[in-house]
Amino acid sequence: MIKGKIVRIAGPVIVADGMKGSKMYDVVKVGEEGLLGEVIQLNQDKATVQVYEETAGIGPGHPVVNTGLPLSVELGPGLIGTTYDGIARPLENIMKKAGSYITRGIDEPTLDAKKQWEFKPVVKKGAKVKGGDILGTVKESEVVENRIMVPPKMEGEITKIVAAGKYTVHDNIAEIDGKPVQMAQKWPVRIPRPYADKFKPTTPLITGQRIVDTFFPVAKGGASSIPGPFGAGKTVMQQQLAKWSDADIVVYIGCGERGNEMTDVLKEFPHLKDPRTGKALLERTILIANTSNMPVAAREASVYTGITIAEYYRDMGYAVALMADSTSRWAEAMREISSRLEEMPGEEGYPAYLAPRIAQFYERAGSVQTVGTDTKKMGSVSVIGAVSPPGGDFSEPVTQNTLRICKVFWALDADLANRRHFPSINWLTSYSLYDENVAGWWKKEVGNWFEAKKEAMNILQREAELQEIVRLVGPDALPEKDKLLMETARSLREDFLQQNAFDDVDTYTSPEKQFKLLDTILWKYHEAQKAVDADIATSDISAIPVVEDIAGLKYLEEGKVRGKIQDIKTKFEDGIKKLMQREKIVKGGSNNE
Repeated sequence: MIKGKIVRIAGPVIVADGMKGSKMYDVVKVGEEGLLGEVIQLNQDKATVQVYEETAGIGPGHPVVNTGLPLSVELGPGLIGTTYDGIARPLENIMKKAGSYITRGIDEPTLDAKKQWEFKPVVKKGAKVKGGDILGTVKESEVVENRIMVPPKMEGEITKIVAAGKYTVHDNIAEIDGKPVQMAQKWPVRIPRPYADKFKPTTPLITGQRIVDTFFPVAKGGASSIPGPFGAGKTVMQQQLAKWSDADIVVYIGCGERGNEMTDVLKEFPHLKDPRTGKALLERTILIANTSNMPVAAREASVYTGITIAEYYRDMGYAVALMADSTSRWAEAMREISSRLEEMPGEEGYPAYLAPRIAQFYERAGSVQTVGTDTKKMGSVSVIGAVSPPGGDFSEPVTQNTLRICKVFWALDADLANRRHFPSINWLTSYSLYDENVAGWWKKEVGNWFEAKKEAMNILQREAELQEIVRLVGPDALPEKDKLLMETARSLREDFLQQNAFDDVDTYTSPEKQFKLLDTILWKYHEAQKAVDADIATSDISAIPVVEDIAGLKYLEEGKVRGKIQDIKTKFEDGIKKLMQREKIVKGGSNNE
């Protein structure tokens, strides 16, 4: 065991002498209290350490002990429904042990070593297995089956397997070539877990949010970002995605957001009902609460802790959605540590390695074939990262480097938020590069989505161009066709893109209903165009009493939508016929004169 002494300290960064033999990212214990730290720089026998706890009272001469192990997270049954801090210590257990305030140096294992789990083996003695193969199952929650896997680097013959029964995570449940295997396994958080193959994601992550699923979809295994200024709705958007996305497992990381936002998550999630199962949402959720009043270094660790847990469930064959709120706070932690190290700063003071660090994180997302003998076992990790650019300036380094990696950009707009248009995703500046990937799924499962979405986007873009003319000369100066387009764009914005998260029905819209709503708005536009071509005024068309009916479609339950749409179409067609007949009579009268 390597033991050294502190020779220099600057906030969360210390320099220790006598650390020869240490390796990068070794975990160390600092001071008499044993504060957790990680080696981030080596220079001969000196090691620079970032400490994940408050360093007040620590000074030169205090001991530093190298554990010789990298920062790792313990993986196994018991993760689901638990709230951890940034270094995977269960907060509930810490509270029981230390009270309302976290004691420095407190050490609580990630998994409960005393709890017994009902283990059911699925392999027999003599079977040939390798890393990733499933040895047995444990009912981790009402809705999640934890599949106990062979550790990634092991393979061989099962020489022993226990009978079905109750065991702790540290009991030996099997032996492979005489080597014991437990339900718990450790994995270094900075090293991605292995996979057999990585594929282009082709299945959309259905979120129930219309502007996301229909206009800017993200695929399962994709990476997306939600940049936006303060108050634009990043956290609410991420909470909506966590509640409603069709992922099997949700990992929610609060990596440095304000305490009240994370508190809201902690208070709300236990009471949320999972729409997929009817059980509590926490039955398939893991929370990592690393708020901004915790040491900055811990923010940096929290994203790696979260993504490692996500990969663990991915390897079981699950689709995992990971929410990181917000990666800007993580980048700020890197900037502070970099400045303490006196490194040459990059743009806006961020370290020169900001871009590769962001890339390394987002590139751990993906749709993969897991390791093991089962070549059909597939899993995915979808990463959705919030970005908090100061003043909503999307040109700042964190946003720009995130854009280079992520294929989905949901740009939140302060003006839309001020107008109470939520989700406040700006449809003119946002984009998704997964359109072609998921088009096949939409066409097979729903309908001709791509063409409908393309036409709707063209209408909204044309509206933005016409807005300048309207501001200058007013809407009455527009040609009738442009007036109709403006009316249709208003319907798209208010009746389709705007969504009420507090309405029991409107908070989630299935892909089928999304397509029906969009198709109805576009159908009305096409029928109205024919009427305009026949010299019917747009004002007369708009007077046909279907506007409120279309606006109310999103508040209707799924089973009632089809019938209501048919009523709307009948009412609108009858109205157009009457206008056409009136126009013929008027024209006929004019001719007679």
